[in-house]
Amino acid sequence: MELKWLLYMTLLALGTLAVQAHDMDDESDGDDVVDIEDDLDDGIEDVEESKPETSTPPPIPKVTYRAPVPTGEVYFAESFDKGTLDGWILSRAKKDDTDDEIAKYDGKWEVQDMKDTKLPGDKGLVLVTRAKHHAISAKLSKPFVFDTKPLIVQYEVNFQNGIECGGAYVKLLSKAPELNLDQFHDKTPYTIMFGPDKCGEDYKLHFIFRHKNPKTGKYEEKHAKRPDADLKTYFTDKKTHLYTLVLNPDNSFEILVDQTVVNSGNLLNDMSPPVNPPREIEDPNDQKPEDWDERPKIPDPDAVKPDDWDEDAPAKIADENAVKPEGWLDDEPEYVADPDAEKPEDWDEDMDGEWEAPQIANPKCEAAPGCGTWQRPMIDNPNYKGKWKPPMIDNVNYQGIWKPRKIPNPDFFEDLEPFKMTPFSAVGLELWSMTSDIFFDNFIICTERAVADDWANDGWGLKKAADGAAEPGVVGQMMAAAEERPWLWVVYILTVALPVFLVVLFCCSGKKQPSAAEYKKTDAPQPDVVDEEKEEEKDEEKDKGDKEEEEEEGEASEEKLGSDADLGSASQEEEEEDEEEDEDRKPASEEEETVNRSPRNRKPRKD
Repeated sequence: MELKWLLYMTLLALGTLAVQAHDMDDESDGDDVVDIEDDLDDGIEDVEESKPETSTPPPIPKVTYRAPVPTGEVYFAESFDKGTLDGWILSRAKKDDTDDEIAKYDGKWEVQDMKDTKLPGDKGLVLVTRAKHHAISAKLSKPFVFDTKPLIVQYEVNFQNGIECGGAYVKLLSKAPELNLDQFHDKTPYTIMFGPDKCGEDYKLHFIFRHKNPKTGKYEEKHAKRPDADLKTYFTDKKTHLYTLVLNPDNSFEILVDQTVVNSGNLLNDMSPPVNPPREIEDPNDQKPEDWDERPKIPDPDAVKPDDWDEDAPAKIADENAVKPEGWLDDEPEYVADPDAEKPEDWDEDMDGEWEAPQIANPKCEAAPGCGTWQRPMIDNPNYKGKWKPPMIDNVNYQGIWKPRKIPNPDFFEDLEPFKMTPFSAVGLELWSMTSDIFFDNFIICTERAVADDWANDGWGLKKAADGAAEPGVVGQMMAAAEERPWLWVVYILTVALPVFLVVLFCCSGKKQPSAAEYKKTDAPQPDVVDEEKEEEKDEEKDKGDKEEEEEEGEASEEKLGSDADLGSASQEEEEEDEEEDEDRKPASEEEETVNRSPRNRKPRKD
């Protein structure tokens, strides 16, 4: 356990040393800068040449930018790489029903390079100012007519400063003789509005089209359902994102972000309000009959309150079994006047009334179970029943919830081809934003998916490749983060080195049994050899004991023979019998010795 804590403290010390070393390096770097500035005339080039080549990071792969070129027929294509707003018209209109100070569309637009661009030469349209109305538009090469070909609208947006409240959507302005782009404003008729919009924590991706009622001739906005995808990242990561709308003649649509579908549906089924009104509606002149009974349950009219039902019984009663605690101070109040309080010097009894010291908790009550008049605690009344009500039973006269009858909808129509919308002849941006520097680029309107994909690969695809080439790997990101926050070195050490040390510690901390090779090297007996040797020693001791008994018996017989010879009374027959007994006894001892040596009859070893 002490070893584990020692390792843990060692890791902490290493982390602290790493941070201190990092800080010392920073200080030394600062000193070097001062020295270099002081000795600038002594040759900076020599200092740079003396740096080891291994310290320079590998060069970032270069992505060369070329302005995208449409690979097929397009109605509109704009990359802004010429650096001018040629073909775009700034609005000089005023917003209706707004104060004159903010009614003008005087927000500033410019063609600029994107901040922190990785593609020199790639320019875009930038909404420069904030908290102003902005409007700019451009004519299509020819009006788009909804017939048998799809509509594809695609462009790029980068919220370079994030976004607080504002939009980045485009409007496809309806073709009309009265269309004047110089007076483009919020009421200018449009066919489709598409793009991102955000205010507060509400992140939206609009797809709205204006549908013409064939009966009345009026236009009504139809909104696509909200996408299920989380859109927040597209507004907050300060990266360029590609927004694409694909609208097909079969009324299906797809909305893509970065060439990934985030929303799809059908114009007939997935718009709100629906394109086609209902065939029937509720009769506005129908009224519910006075005797219509909508009650599914009613009180039982035959029920009678029981005689023992006491409606006046209280819900709570005093606990008669309660006993006043010992030591209760009945004569002491719970609160007393603060003896240390003093009347303020500026207290005016005529204005403020008679001064009284503030109340504080009675200090005598702190050690007692309570002070003041003791009262029994209240408990639930077991006899409480409350106000009697008759039970509810099914209403035999129940007629259901009344609804007005249905009648044919006089405004009903059925448009099975909502794709055939009003033709449009211009594209525009009419925006209010509380954030500046919104970057737009690479607008295209066409009918072929391949043309839009090629345009995206030559524009947005290059931006993505350049950003990917410039981004460091995971290790590089961790190192960069540690450069800004030196305390992360401690986290890295603890999260990487500590588990390794613990694994090694737990795997190698058990008692290690010596191997056979180690026994051979030291000539130390192995455990199994020791056991066998002990058993052999026991067998040898037993054999030795048996031999000693035989020798004692032999000596005794010799003494007997000697005594018989001296006496002269020993006979030959007695000697032969003694010899036979000796021979019989000897084989028995040998058999006994064999049995004792048998593994079955060995005594268990006592550890």
